[in-house]
Order: sequence, then C-alpha cells, then structure tokens
Amino acid sequence: MPGIHLHYTVPGDDFTRAGEASADVKARLKKLGLPPETIRKVSIALYEGEINLAIHAGGGDVDVDITDSAVHMRLTDEGPGIADIALAMSAGYSTAPDEVRSLGFGAGMGLPNMKKYSDEFSIQSAVGVGTTVEMTVRTA
Repeated sequence: MPGIHLHYTVPGDDFTRAGEASADVKARLKKLGLPPETIRKVSIALYEGEINLAIHAGGGDVDVDITDSAVHMRLTDEGPGIADIALAMSAGYSTAPDEVRSLGFGAGMGLPNMKKYSDEFSIQSAVGVGTTVEMTVRTA
C-alpha cells in the first residue's frame, strides 16, 4: 500500500468536534482492512490526543501517516506547554478547569492512555511555546 497522509485541524474548546479526526481515521483504517486491535489502539490514542488539544491547547493540528507497517500520529499545538511532563504523565493528574470536568472530561488519563495504546510514544513541550506528541501503532 502506498503511504497515506491525512491532516486535521482540531478547534479549541469545541468538544462536539473533538473526535472527528479519530472517527475519520478509524473508518479509513477499517476500509484498508487493518487488524481490529490496531484500529482500536489508534482510535483510543488519537481521541485522547484530540480531547487534550481542545481542553488544554486551544486546538491544534493532527497529522496521520499510514503505511504497511504502522500508523504514525503527530499532534502539535501552540498552547501553553507543559511545565512538568513527568507529572502530566501521572494517571489522574489534570489541569482541566472545573467546567470541563463537569462535562465528563479532564480526568487526567489522556496522556497516560495515549502512551498505553501506542507502541511508540514521545512528547516534547516548552512552556509558552506549545507541545508536540508523536505516537506510533504498528500494524503487524
């Protein structure tokens, strides 16, 4: 299969639209006949990333590259950045405002789940500059 590149823009503070990219990628992976477990992992990791973009970063961009061997996702934003990545990676830690939590988001599982459902995971962030998260799920 030739490589497929997809690009999405995730709007900030719009939870009705967060999840559109992961839903589209899921549908495309199904059409390509990828294994259900691969599709599940990609869908969960990417959805968590989209929600984080909407909650914490004021939106951002998602780029997805699909090859024979992997699905690579790159999420970038120009949000406030993450001061303490190790703390942010702790299950249950959240900086989500109360309004977001009242909607059922912001439980502090976004980054941990992104890492859990990726075969490869990296995060770079600078306060006042933004954050880049890269995740890869192998297809075989």
